[in-house]
Order: sequence, then structure tokens, then C-alpha cells
Amino acid sequence: MISITNLSYYLGSRALYENASLHIKPNQKIGLIGLNGTGKSTLLRIINGEYQPDGGTISKAGDVTIGFLNQDLLSYQTDESILAVAMQAFARQNKLQKQIDELLHQMETNYTDDLVDKLGKAQEEFDALDGYTIQSRAEEILEGLGFSTDDLQKPLKQFSGGWRMRVMLAKLLLQKPSLLMLDEPTNHLDLPSIQWVEKYIQTYEGAVLVVSHDREFLDNVIDVTVEVSGAKLNYYPGNYSFYLEEKALRNEIQKGAYENQQAKIRQTERFIERFKAKATKAKQAQSRVKQLARMELVDAVIDESARVNFKFQFSTQPGRHILHLDDITKHYGPKRILTGADIRLERGDKVALIGANGRGKSTLLRIIAGSEPLNEGRRQLGHNVSFSFYAQHQLESLNIEDSMLEELKHANPTKSEGELRGVLGCFLFSGDEVFKKIKVLSGGEKSRVALAKVLLSQANFLLLDEPTNHLDMQSVNILIQALEQYEGTYIVVSHDRYFVSQIANKIWYIEDEQIKEYPGTYDEYEWWLEERKAEGVSSTGQGKQGLQGDKAAPATPARSTPATHATDDERKEWQRTLKKLTQQAEEAESQISELERRKKKLEAELADPSTYGNNGDLQKKNEEYQRLTRQLDQLQEQWETAMLEAEEWEKKLA
Repeated sequence: MISITNLSYYLGSRALYENASLHIKPNQKIGLIGLNGTGKSTLLRIINGEYQPDGGTISKAGDVTIGFLNQDLLSYQTDESILAVAMQAFARQNKLQKQIDELLHQMETNYTDDLVDKLGKAQEEFDALDGYTIQSRAEEILEGLGFSTDDLQKPLKQFSGGWRMRVMLAKLLLQKPSLLMLDEPTNHLDLPSIQWVEKYIQTYEGAVLVVSHDREFLDNVIDVTVEVSGAKLNYYPGNYSFYLEEKALRNEIQKGAYENQQAKIRQTERFIERFKAKATKAKQAQSRVKQLARMELVDAVIDESARVNFKFQFSTQPGRHILHLDDITKHYGPKRILTGADIRLERGDKVALIGANGRGKSTLLRIIAGSEPLNEGRRQLGHNVSFSFYAQHQLESLNIEDSMLEELKHANPTKSEGELRGVLGCFLFSGDEVFKKIKVLSGGEKSRVALAKVLLSQANFLLLDEPTNHLDMQSVNILIQALEQYEGTYIVVSHDRYFVSQIANKIWYIEDEQIKEYPGTYDEYEWWLEERKAEGVSSTGQGKQGLQGDKAAPATPARSTPATHATDDERKEWQRTLKKLTQQAEEAESQISELERRKKKLEAELADPSTYGNNGDLQKKNEEYQRLTRQLDQLQEQWETAMLEAEEWEKKLA
């Protein structure tokens, strides 16, 4: 269908592509991957004819049509409705519809055989092109991408850039080109829309070439992976997971071949050096010199995986309770986001806030940060809680005249330049790059600097709104490693399922104007959701432990007596029980704080090299450390049990 042969393309003296080749076959679903700056988007523009190659050829079959979704489309605005914009995909059908309407209007006053004949031919072609279904098809795709029925007649210019991008995607899907090229399509989609697009692409009759950092999206839609590396297009006949396995195997083989060749080169060089001056061996030595010159060198394996080698710390340890939202209500005029919602966050919680756009995820983050006023209810941060908030719009708060190093210095003045360089190195900035001004950075580079600033802020509570947008896979992996090392508490809004599955131990989502919680990982949450669907139970239904309201609690006599029918004596007894449980939880929390203080002190002693000079002292400290760890685990369990029981009694008394 499309054949790329010996493609070369240069940016100044730097080769983005050099003698690179690729063949795109009909119906193939190809994922184009590689580090930022390797030329993935450039290749799409070369195929689309926007850029001209410096060498090589691109051959296309005569009937090939190309649809290209790119970030430039964000700027497109018009007064037309989004339905009308999407239906621009049907150019011929729209022209015929206009012709039919004009003919019918003429026939109201001038009914002739000629007009009847023209109308018949136009209607016949319109019917053959399924013209009578184009509006319903456009509506179906727009609603699949998250628009409501009421939205369809609204002007495109009323929508934000992300929603305009969805309209452009709908238009491309309706055009059904032979090759559909998508540049980071999931950046502006929520999870339900991503899943809808996945199903659509899986059954799409044409070929698809997609650039994406969402590895689960790639795994679900592609059957070929093409890696841009070393100015070449490396072909892997499988999805992204297959690529990772095959890449590791190829690297292992290449590493072995490289080491064998290097050993042979060293052996040959020793022979030449030893015998080049001897007349009897000079001819053989010269032969070996020519042999080395003709040798096709095997490239060394370049390790493209980055590792975080910096420990992100915070100076102030917070209390057990990080956040409590109590009976909060938030609405914008008639649009209600939350009504009487309640949620608690404890130290060490790693929360992913997920769900469709428009449900109020970003609003909830702003409420937690204190930048969004409540209509009703109370927001309470715990003792010694300090937070840092990352959101895409906050990239604008970076000082464009500062260098990256200066920006990080503002975030944490206590760190040395070497430590700050180490942090920037974790986020893929090295050497003199750290002196680049913010104003010359790309969107993805700015995102990495802003994330580094957040992690350096020494906050013990992080709020991250779509942190993986505009990051490549390597940067996403770095962020995962950083959050895995982070010892504080965080809430992350993200539609990247792989990212969420790696960093969250609790799932929050907004449903029925309430904040719901699933106390487990994203993979467990998905399994639970599928079970509910299979049983025909809504996600708010009762049954298997899952939602916050379904958390297991010890059976108590209070459960058999509704609070509204309880006597005064019963209520007094419940209050005494609740008070006792609250005291138990507070005592456990106090003991936990003391043991954690002792454990931290012991860790510092064990890290002291002088401790290892006395085996007896070292053994005692190790035994004490193990004992403290066991006690902490037991106290933590006691605290959680008391808190769960107290919560049940609070509900009874409410």
C-alpha cells in the first residue's frame, strides 16, 4: 500500500532518518514508538507530504487516501456545530444533499421531466453512498467519543482544545481513509473514550499508524511495532508487549556478538603489534590489518532504560490522617458535581482518581488543594500536611527566563547543584542541557521540569492532574519509579491504565455525585467491575467487598437495629462503644508515631558505617529493628480495625 525505501531526512547535520525503510500493508495496525526527538511525528508528516525527504522514495498505491490526526488541529475553530463539522467527512454526500434540496425547491414551481430525471439520478447516487445514514453515523461516533446528544448542535468554538480534537478525530473516522495516522490520540481522551476508540480501531477496515505513549492502548490495538532508533525503522511483528520481549532478546544477541567481535579485534591487534616488525610474519600481520579494515563492526547495545537514583524526601512527617472531606457539595449553577460527599485519606494512601471527563475529577483536586470554593461542607487537612499540586495549566507558572537548574533551585534551595543535576538526569536532562532556558523547551520537556519541581518540593502530599500527558514512555517509567520511591501520600488523576496500575493502591471515582472508593489496585478494580457487569449489578450495587460503602466490618448488634428506631439507652450504649473505639484508635496512633520515631532513629544508626565494626552491636540493632517492624504491623492492624468499627458506629448514630 505504502512503501518507504532508503528514507533520509536531516535536521541540520543531525540525521533523523538515514536509509530507513518500511512497508505499510493494507489493514495493518502499526504502533510507531521511540524516544522524544527521534522523529516519530516527523515521519507522519513526511508520509502525509507536508515534509519532503532528503533522500529515498515513498511510493503509494493510486487509490490510497490518508487521514492525519495531529496536534495542529487543536487551533481549528468555527461557528458551525460539532455535528456539522464531523459531517464534513461526507463531501460527496453533502454536495448531493444540497443538489437534491435545490431540485426539490425548483420543482415546487417548475415541475419538468428534466428536473425529475436529475432528481432521480441524484437520489440514486445519494442512496448508493448511504447518504440517508450519514447523520446517524456521525452522531454515533461523536457520542462514542464522549459528547452528549445536547452537545451535537453546539458550535465547535465553544469547546476546549481537547474536545475540538475529538471532533477532528470523529471526522477522520467517518472519512475512513486507507491509512489512518494518529499522533498521540489518547492525550485528550478520557478512559471510556479511549476504550471506545480501541474497539473502533480493532475493527477498522483500513491501515492504522499510531504514535502513542499509552502502552496498554498500543497493546490493545496494534499488531506491528516499529521502533525509531539509530535513524532507522526497526520492525517487530507484534504488539508493544511482544516488542519489549523481542527487543530484550535482540539486545542480548547483539551484546554477545559485540563482545565476541571486540575480543577478536583485541586478539588481532595483539598479533599485529607483536609480529609487524618480524620479517617472517610481516605478510601475515599486514593481512590481519586489512582484515580489521574490512570488518563490519557490530554496534554496542545502548541501554535506553533510565533509572531514578535520587531519593525523594520530605522534612516534615504528617499525622495519620491526611485529609477529610465532610459532607461537601459543589455545583456550578444547575450542574451538580458533588452532593453531600464524604471521603477520608490516610497517610501512605496512593490514590488514582479515574473516570470519564466532566465528572469533576479536576474540580475535586482543586477542592482538596483549597483553590476551589465549596458550596457546602468542610475540607480538613491533617496535622503537618504540606502539599504540592501539579496540573497542565501550571506549566505556565514556570519562569520562561530561568534555566532548568534555576527553576529547581527555587523549588528546593537546600539542594546542591550536583543534587539538582542528579534530579534533572533522572528526568532525561544531562550535561549542558540543564542550562537551557524554559522558553526554548518543548511541552513534554516543560512537563518533566514541572514534575521534577513537584517531587523536589519536600511536600508530603502530592496532587497530580494528568502528569503523563506529553511524556514519552521512558519519561512515564521514570515518573513511575519516582512515585514508587516516594514515601508520602498522593492523589493522581490519569487515564493511562498502565501508569495507574503501577502506582495506585486505591481507586477513587465520582458517581451519583459521591466520591466512591475501591480499596485495591487498578487491575483488581477492573476485575471487580467485570464481575459486577457479569452479575448485572451496577458499580454502586452491594455484594462483594469493593466500594467504600461495602468495606468489611465486624458484625455487631447495632446492625440489627435501625438508628431511627433505637431507644435512648441503646443510643447511649452505641456512643460509649464509639468513644471506646475512638480512644483505642488514638492510642494505637500515638504508639505507632513513637515506634516510627524509634525505627527511623535505628535506621540512621544502621546506616552509620561505624556500626559494622562491632558484630555484637550490629546483631542487637538488627533484632531490635525486626521487633519494631513486627510491632508496627500489629499496631497498624489494630488501628485499622478500630477505625473501621468506629466508622460503622458513626453511621448508626448519624
